[in-house]
Amino acid sequence: MAERKQSPSKKKFYKVRGAGSEKIMNAVKPMLAKETNTPFDDKDWLFEIKWDGYRAISEIKDGEVKLYSRNGNSFKNAYPLVVSALQKIKHNVILDGEIVVLNKKGQPDFQKLQHYEDNTQYPICYYVFDILQIDGRKIGELPLLKRKELLKQIIPNKNAVLKYADHIIGKGIGFYKAAQQNNLEGIMAKKTDSEYYEGSRTGNWLKIKHHKSDEVIVVGFTEPAGARQYFGALVLATKTKNGLQYAGHTGTGFNDETLENVFGKLKKIISKTSPFKEKVKTNMPVTWVKPVYVAEIKFTEWTTDGKMRHPVFLQMRADKTIKDLVMATKKNNFKKASQPKKIISADKAELANKEELLIGKTKVKITNRSKIYFPDDKITKGDVVDYYQKMAAYILPYLKDRPESLKRNPGGIMDAGFFHKDAGDNAPTFVKSVPLFSESANKDIDYIICNDKATLAYLNNLGCIEINPWNSTTKKLDNPDYLIIDIDPSDKNNFEQVIETANAFKKVLDKANAECFCKTSGSTGLHIFVPMGKKYLYEQVKDFAHLLCTLVHELLPGFTSLERNLARRGNKNIYLDYLQNRRGQTLACAYSLRPKKGATVSAPLHWKEVKKGLHPSQFTIHNILARVKKEGDLFKGVLSKGVDLKKCLEKLSE
Repeated sequence: MAERKQSPSKKKFYKVRGAGSEKIMNAVKPMLAKETNTPFDDKDWLFEIKWDGYRAISEIKDGEVKLYSRNGNSFKNAYPLVVSALQKIKHNVILDGEIVVLNKKGQPDFQKLQHYEDNTQYPICYYVFDILQIDGRKIGELPLLKRKELLKQIIPNKNAVLKYADHIIGKGIGFYKAAQQNNLEGIMAKKTDSEYYEGSRTGNWLKIKHHKSDEVIVVGFTEPAGARQYFGALVLATKTKNGLQYAGHTGTGFNDETLENVFGKLKKIISKTSPFKEKVKTNMPVTWVKPVYVAEIKFTEWTTDGKMRHPVFLQMRADKTIKDLVMATKKNNFKKASQPKKIISADKAELANKEELLIGKTKVKITNRSKIYFPDDKITKGDVVDYYQKMAAYILPYLKDRPESLKRNPGGIMDAGFFHKDAGDNAPTFVKSVPLFSESANKDIDYIICNDKATLAYLNNLGCIEINPWNSTTKKLDNPDYLIIDIDPSDKNNFEQVIETANAFKKVLDKANAECFCKTSGSTGLHIFVPMGKKYLYEQVKDFAHLLCTLVHELLPGFTSLERNLARRGNKNIYLDYLQNRRGQTLACAYSLRPKKGATVSAPLHWKEVKKGLHPSQFTIHNILARVKKEGDLFKGVLSKGVDLKKCLEKLSE
């Protein structure tokens, strides 16, 4: 981005934000994003630049403009150029965006924005990324892409200040790399069909930072040493449900100007008492202050006891208060040092929110059991752990000796989640793993092997709501135990068509004299399994699956397809997915929970149940154990000696 010149207003018009700024009555609370670490590609998501500036809501009505922060503090006097640009919009609208100042390199510079009254020679821009109302009509319920289409028509094309925040769809990984190369703060990921929820933080919007930073509370400062003036370091804290917790201290990242500026704020709020229950160690004596100000800190990682490693001061956040900060346990799974460690047996795990399970002789750390994973159903992380412990005898046979591809949703089902394959150095000693070479990563990956209840609990604690094993075991990695057909409906298909498709596979497999099993996906489809007994290579199994899908498509050409590409397949055809039969592919195992509303389970079925009236929503965390106790394990035949492919092909050719 090149530097652009703007005609700054006279300096007297600018007013530094603070306690004296106007407070907007009935201010709109902006929608907030959850944080995730890993960029991803997904056709159902769009990606925007994460601007390093002030979040700003603007309301334009009959030419009158309100421009204010996420906390309702007016920006009208601070940024008159933005207000002037907004006055030219010819509609009554409510907009959401970010105010930034661009430095000589054309990059957002937060410090120049904070002190804009001294930096009016630099371009200021208001990047608008959403619209909440237009001409009296609330449109927050429209899908995001529709809202952005309307927004683009309203924002002028050639305005030096007012900018439409553009996006790309689907390609988050490449977009994130471009943000890194341009030294931007990061990217935003937003679900294309997401509604706008005022004042809410949801998993439909995600922030993925390039620079690892976080906001913490300033609770004190130490005495300066040597020639340094004002203070030596800031003492920092995070919010927890038990009060403030010490997060470390930092004396780096300051210059003479910021030292003076920050000290000027803190000396007005000095307190006689420490905000911490425990005594903290610092290099110099501490002067405590009231927990009022929020600072943004760059750091390398969170330690296990909740402290920032190598913290560096970036800036004070005048646009945020401590009420805006999320609980520290949402970012870190550190233990509270002031709480004694408690151990409970696995069969009584649901009774309390403890830190360790005793499973046999193995102690498994379980953090934040009371965290809500399924908001509508009020199901917690602890409920998920308990479910898998109760169902372990039925689930573990389908996990034994199989590499696990971990799908993690540490924020619950509103969190988009991410895949994690490598056990890493942090896995406890009781967790077994196997190194397997990955061509895509060009390195060995340590895949976790889940053979026992302790490892199952460890995976659940990582946020694994669903469990995704390989089709083969470490005993014969190239020879799958079973063939899988994933019957995957598109938006316009109904579940009766899914049922009809499953029965068509049963008809073809009966002709082949091949035993087969059916289970719900736990989402929108059904899975067909055919036992292979480790007798064939993945390629052979995939070819047979392809043949089965071809034959079923011939029976149901009106609404099935073998075309994987959704754009070419259309939204009225069920995808017959035979590509699940490749080395390293994974699918939610039998009895696995799914991160879906209702806490549905991938449930094995009697074939007589695969008829009109069946729906995956019938099988949930609440009823599956009782069903299995009554019906038995309907899926155990999947691990039998397997079919004879040669004889199956002969039968099909008759």
